[in-house]
Amino acid sequence: MKRLLEAELIYGRLLDVSGPHLIARYNKALEGFGLRPTALTAFSIDMTGFSPEIADELGDRDYLDPNRVNRRFIIMTPDQAELPVVHTSFSNTAALMHEFFNANGRAINAITIKDALYGEIEDSVSVVDDIDDLLSINEVRFRVLSAEDMLGRAAELRGLVDRLKKVPTAWADDEMLNRMVELAKLTGDIRQNALVPDQLVFRHEAFWANHFGGVYVFLDDKTTTVICDPSVPGFRRSRPWQVSYIAINDHARIYDFLASTKRLQLPQASWVEESGLYQHRADMIVRGLIDEIDPTANLANADRIWLQTWMHRNAAVVARDGAYPFLQEMIRMVAATGTIKMQDVAPANRFMLVRAAPTHPDQWLVNRLISQLVPRDFVSRFVFDKQGFYDAYERYGESFKAYVVATLTGSYLKDKAAFRHKLYGLREE
Repeated sequence: MKRLLEAELIYGRLLDVSGPHLIARYNKALEGFGLRPTALTAFSIDMTGFSPEIADELGDRDYLDPNRVNRRFIIMTPDQAELPVVHTSFSNTAALMHEFFNANGRAINAITIKDALYGEIEDSVSVVDDIDDLLSINEVRFRVLSAEDMLGRAAELRGLVDRLKKVPTAWADDEMLNRMVELAKLTGDIRQNALVPDQLVFRHEAFWANHFGGVYVFLDDKTTTVICDPSVPGFRRSRPWQVSYIAINDHARIYDFLASTKRLQLPQASWVEESGLYQHRADMIVRGLIDEIDPTANLANADRIWLQTWMHRNAAVVARDGAYPFLQEMIRMVAATGTIKMQDVAPANRFMLVRAAPTHPDQWLVNRLISQLVPRDFVSRFVFDKQGFYDAYERYGESFKAYVVATLTGSYLKDKAAFRHKLYGLREE
């Protein structure tokens, strides 16, 4: 993973924490979770407050995710809203955190001037034993505490202010007035600063969970669809009257489900040619084949002529694999007819030809699923399914690892938003 760290392809764009007062607040949050405080004098955190350095120190990657459900968080600054989530068991953790930041921005801004917020994203289950446990999660509640007890002090001050207004003799209570002054020095004027978050309950929308090797849950008006390995506990048994189950290797049914619910953008020359997605995937396939046959090949210097020469010399291998010739044929078909008859395409090949419908709310989740079904496209895997990418990266040879890092830093990292828009049609605000 050293190359990934140096290229900021793992744990990139994190926020540095180094001030003694900030570390003290973080430690109080850790102690609130029953964890030992850190001895580090500097570390970095993601949107949820997860720190890879502290995870290493504790010897526990899940120190903020102990049962891989009811995720914990530590908020040191409003700036965390712009950070990625680098370690989570649910694909929608970042979306839920964004909702919390957006709904409670005023309170977060006020509290984090002098304090840190911490707590859990609580749902209806504490341990996931089968699919039914995942399906039970309909909404989540943010249980929020503060390291310096700013929230508790604000609530206490609010109660004393109310008593002062309602009880005529309260003005004569010097002890109470002194306590109010003491609290106000810590919290500021609570009439001007909203120190209590406004919204704590959020709906749990479609998601991927890393339990049982990965489970996709899609929500429609009257039906829930689960896509996963059929060996997962509860598959086709949990809520069969409400839930449709599809095996992760059933490409035909997965395609029919995504297409019928308008979650896919089907082939049309207008976007296929502009995006260059087919040629991108064809290049990924060829380079993957080269690595499989000759792991020592230096792909960093492989230009178009070198690749064409290799394919001529290994024509039998390319033809037997079939993916590259298939994509080249599809490129010609789109150019000639403007579209592709998907019913004529083998189910296993269909996902090379589609992308998530860019306007559908589940666009990121669908692209994640597609990237899993087209694993040779390591760029798409990195964009939408980083954990899947990291697992695959560990199995690459050293030469291919170097090529992968060079490709990602030379393309995707240069302008992520522009790259995602070109290849996948995603528009981001």
